[in-house]
Amino acid sequence: MSSESMVPGREWPEARVGPGWYLPALEAARAHAGTLDTAAVMVVHRGQPVYHWGDVTTRYKCHSIRKSLLSALIGIHVQEGRIDLEQTLEELGIDDRDGLTDRERSATVLELLMARSGIYHPTHYETDRMVRMKPARHSQGPGTWWCYNNWDFNALGTIFEQRVGRSIFEEFRDRIANPIGMQDFRYDDTRRDGEYVRSEVSVHAAYPFRISTRDLARFGLLFLNGGRWNGTQVIPEKWVRNSVRPYSLSGDRGAYGYMWWVANGDIHFPEMSVPPGTYSARGAGGHYIVVIPSLELVVVHRVDTDVKGRKVGSLAFGGVLERMLAAMR
Repeated sequence: MSSESMVPGREWPEARVGPGWYLPALEAARAHAGTLDTAAVMVVHRGQPVYHWGDVTTRYKCHSIRKSLLSALIGIHVQEGRIDLEQTLEELGIDDRDGLTDRERSATVLELLMARSGIYHPTHYETDRMVRMKPARHSQGPGTWWCYNNWDFNALGTIFEQRVGRSIFEEFRDRIANPIGMQDFRYDDTRRDGEYVRSEVSVHAAYPFRISTRDLARFGLLFLNGGRWNGTQVIPEKWVRNSVRPYSLSGDRGAYGYMWWVANGDIHFPEMSVPPGTYSARGAGGHYIVVIPSLELVVVHRVDTDVKGRKVGSLAFGGVLERMLAAMR
């Protein structure tokens, strides 16, 4: 099937369990998710919704999925010449509250994208796990060490706005959400599904989004189709390809690309196997967009993390995904 036909129109069609799927196995996946804090799931195969449950229209917090959204926007502006991946922080005039050393300011935009800046300046909007895994300040040089580091990701937001001259959320609305027909995302004078979160420890703000399950499924499908949507190249195909290559190993998560998680062989979630080539965007608490190109499959999983204590970890979600994959004949 051509990727040109693999996109929904203004509305998603009704979910249909078609040939190649075994309904009892899908129901088993749903039953298993029912024992967890899962709020909504959407399964899309070859552009057709196969199965979903929960309210797929609710705009839940995305948490760190924001990073994959920004990566896509950066790719657009790299191609258009506004962002240069080889520029250093010194050339861009990027610093922070405690001051960066000359070595830290030699890090490039590309190294930030790959989470290999070596800059462990205090930052914010981090999980406890992120804080624990961060090396000591000045212990690594740019390009020498991978660490999933919010300083890199937040500083990229600053660089993006400096070079593009518009907010991340306006650009996302105009360059991605509207072109692919997101039905629920809003960013205008009165309705804002994105905000900046600032702190005293760093000048670089976080930029969390709220996006519905069905809109994130469109974003996953956009990447599955190489950045094309209904005949239009929304994100450069080369950028999509390069974003989801495995540059840095990351244990049971597989590997890391340009702010995307990427399978290392069949390793992507604990205690289960995925088809090689799988990749995902992930947010704390159980937010996942999983793209499996070899199966032409997109799976989106959400948790209502506005309710304190609700979460689905990667091991538990892997159990849901494993059951879904077993439903494919």
